[in-house]
Amino acid sequence: MEPLIPVINKLQDVFNTVGADIIQLPQIVVVGTQSSGKSSVLESLVGRDILPRGTGIVTRRPLILQLVHIDPEDRRKTSEENESKKNGRLYRAIEGEEWGKFLHTKNKIYTDFEEIRSEIEAETDRISGNNKGVSDESIHLKIFSPHVVNLTLVDLPGITKLPVGDQPVDIEFQIKELIIKYISNPNSIILAVTAANTDLATSEALKVARDVDPDGRRTLAVVTKLDLMDAGTDAMDILMGRVIPVKLGIIGVVNRSQLDINQRKCVADAIRDEYAFLQKKYPSLTNRNGTKYLARTLNRLLMHHIRDCLPELKTRINVLSAQYQSLLNSYGEPVDDKNSTLLQLITKFAAEYCHTIEGTAKYIETTELCGGARICYIFHETFGRTLESVDPLGGLSTIDVLTAIRNATGPRPALFVPEVSFELLVKRQVKRLEEPSLRCVELVHEEMQRIIQHCSNYSTQELLRFPKLHDAIVEVVTALLRKRLPVTNEMVHNLVAIELAYINTKHPDFADACGLMNNNIEEQRRNRMRDLPSAVPRDKVQSVSVVAGGSQSGQNVSEQTDSGMGNWRGMLKKGEEFAAGDRPAALYPLPAMQQKGYAVNLLDVPVPVSRKLSAREQRDCEVIERLIKSYFLIVRKNIQDSVPKAVMHFLVNHVKDSLQSELVGQLYKAALLDDLLTESEDMAQRRNEAADMLKALQKASQVIAEIRETHMW
Repeated sequence: MEPLIPVINKLQDVFNTVGADIIQLPQIVVVGTQSSGKSSVLESLVGRDILPRGTGIVTRRPLILQLVHIDPEDRRKTSEENESKKNGRLYRAIEGEEWGKFLHTKNKIYTDFEEIRSEIEAETDRISGNNKGVSDESIHLKIFSPHVVNLTLVDLPGITKLPVGDQPVDIEFQIKELIIKYISNPNSIILAVTAANTDLATSEALKVARDVDPDGRRTLAVVTKLDLMDAGTDAMDILMGRVIPVKLGIIGVVNRSQLDINQRKCVADAIRDEYAFLQKKYPSLTNRNGTKYLARTLNRLLMHHIRDCLPELKTRINVLSAQYQSLLNSYGEPVDDKNSTLLQLITKFAAEYCHTIEGTAKYIETTELCGGARICYIFHETFGRTLESVDPLGGLSTIDVLTAIRNATGPRPALFVPEVSFELLVKRQVKRLEEPSLRCVELVHEEMQRIIQHCSNYSTQELLRFPKLHDAIVEVVTALLRKRLPVTNEMVHNLVAIELAYINTKHPDFADACGLMNNNIEEQRRNRMRDLPSAVPRDKVQSVSVVAGGSQSGQNVSEQTDSGMGNWRGMLKKGEEFAAGDRPAALYPLPAMQQKGYAVNLLDVPVPVSRKLSAREQRDCEVIERLIKSYFLIVRKNIQDSVPKAVMHFLVNHVKDSLQSELVGQLYKAALLDDLLTESEDMAQRRNEAADMLKALQKASQVIAEIRETHMW
């Protein structure tokens, strides 16, 4: 079991080389209030004065202290960081039996512990400044000595309540956040230090420990200053766990006083005096208290804790190794053959772009539609529904239809509904289909622009290594899309223009609609004939039906004309048989001056006003509206089918087919190779960091594998 702690120290060294805290290693975290005796406890465990002293907050950065037990007879310690070689082994002669090393000073060896203390103070001021502020950047110190047990300790700033001097106003919050960060590590043991001359129930150290370790499975309490309790009192109940029980136990110690420190009383003498005090004051508890018992207890707890944590550490290291291997692969290898690399990247981007459109890309988006799926949605959902929402008679009032009919007849009264009015009005409605069609082109163009970013982010991460190449590819593809946009718009415009160029009234669907409409009109005529009184002459009814419905089979065209003209004059004379009082008002009323007998200005254009249409006018308007709606639906169906085909041919497929050749033609040039394949400034650094971290994780995995074989674990 004893080698387990050196294993953790070795793992700590491995991860210190890469400056990462990605693995939470087992360690003992010392917490307590200011002046509770934390520093004295640590120095007692080390056996040397190594920590800064003073009033107020002294520890302002976490100090990770690794104690390494060495053989006292070994005066030449092998080390990987040593400078000279002999017989194939690295070594350095160490003057003295104890020494220390800082991580930030690399290979420097400290044999003077006063120098170690000065270095801690200097390094603290370098990061935290001189204003008594705190920092979460840790100091790593390793002590080699034959007088210590193997331990890894973390000394944290003491808990305080109020800022002193020029300390930040939130100093209490900063310190508590720092403490929580370390003791929240499930692999840590919490050493809660409390002075014996204070009420244990108000201990801030135990309170903060209980916040993260409510069951107390990781908490060991240390009661300091047993010799400073009030006369007539003792800590027997506290040490026996009768006041506040702690699962891992409560250990009492006696620290050196400030006078002892000032008089340079050594730690060894202080430990002897501590033992004498415990023998006198707590004879029954002497063997379970004191600094030496605390060191052995911490060593035992840490070893058992390490044994319990090793399986989880092994799993964590394996997972991180796989993650960093994948990350390193994404960064790619350094470029050797630039011609081949550039061509591969261009080809891969073009292939991924096309695959995204076709729906066969390696990386499928699950949060939103993209690529070909979104283009399909634009065609059949966005564009299709927009066209279906266009009202065939939208923006066209009955007055507009009636005015078009009248304008198409010129100065002569119309016998039939003029075809010119239908053609004029239906073109006006068909023209409304052009705007949503062009908007469809725009949406597809935007989606093809978005595919560029999709390929860059998910499919071809190698491009992130070469930002200039990435920008150049984006520029080329964007230019290609921009070049195809007016061509596609022109084609869509022509599709609408083709429909406007020739109104095909012989279209099969339109002819069927007209036939159905004529049948409806004929049915209405028969209904009116049945409703007429018997006194109405049949020739009058016949003449009206000719005007309304057209020629009858079996009659001569000239007869029709004569009969129709004769009865049309009669209708103009008698009107449409309106009842008295139901005659509609004039469509264009006379100006006031004309009504009063003034001279008439024929240039005055009457303004149409709303009125009740005659039966003839209403019938003509209904005919035109039905014809417009029937023909509009035919054209809309054609546009809904032809626009997506045009967009696919002139924009989507053309870009797919010419993308790679365009990229190669624009970018695959000898003069551009060096510039395009220049890595981003931080890419090489990130690759090196990932490689170093991967090596550290692999080495850590080997260390754990060795200990598993050694201890049959």
